[in-house]
Amino acid sequence: MSGAHFTNEIRRMRFSAGEMTQEELARRVGVTRQTIIALEANRYVPSLLLAIRIAKVFEKPVEEVFVLRDAGG
Repeated sequence: MSGAHFTNEIRRMRFSAGEMTQEELARRVGVTRQTIIALEANRYVPSLLLAIRIAKVFEKPVEEVFVLRDAGG
């Protein structure tokens, strides 16, 4: 799986959810705002538990929120 790139749709989903703030999302999933900032900047890969919690907030499957892409696409 060399060359894979992990991205997410958190920022887009926050804005689609009535412009939810980073602070609100952080509070709802039990992390700090700094964790949400790092996630949105793709500087942090969440634990499975956190990924599931975030997906539940947006009522989406985990794979719609977090995407693993091959280096070629």
